[in-house]
Amino acid sequence: MRIALPVLLLCFATPAFGQASPIETASSPGCGDPNIKFDVKTDRSQHPFAKPDPGKALVYVLQDDSRFFSNPRPTTRFGLDRAWVGATQSNAYFYVSVDPGEHHLCALWQSTIETGPLAPRAAALHFTAQAGNNYFFIVRDRWSKTELLGFLKLKPVDSDEAQLLMTDFGFSTSHEKK
Repeated sequence: MRIALPVLLLCFATPAFGQASPIETASSPGCGDPNIKFDVKTDRSQHPFAKPDPGKALVYVLQDDSRFFSNPRPTTRFGLDRAWVGATQSNAYFYVSVDPGEHHLCALWQSTIETGPLAPRAAALHFTAQAGNNYFFIVRDRWSKTELLGFLKLKPVDSDEAQLLMTDFGFSTSHEKK
């Protein structure tokens, strides 16, 4: 009987330990509402390079389609901290001002692109911004006619390489489709 009581109490207590707080579903912390779409205009004669406002940082996002061997090329939406901040299409870029601190960046193709079953259709990363700094990220879109496979990769890019690419890329402006 001395052993039975502690075993019995342990049996009733065990389910209580398994009831932790609800867990969120895994998702990209940078992406916005999947139903929001953008119209994009790209000016290939403009190549602006801005400096951050006092107390802010600038985030440049570039879309490199040089290895996307199909048409039309994808429109890529960019999200920052669960809100879309803009979109690009076909070798273009834009920038957005951010507060200092940790941020989550997401890139997601707006249109459906034929991809393999495990090919990424979105990409995400996080970074910590400091006031007065510029941050450069590039999404490289790939599509192979021979493999009928498309995917994208999002990575930080060196500021010198980014500025060199920006001289050849167009400057995109976008607005939400109504």
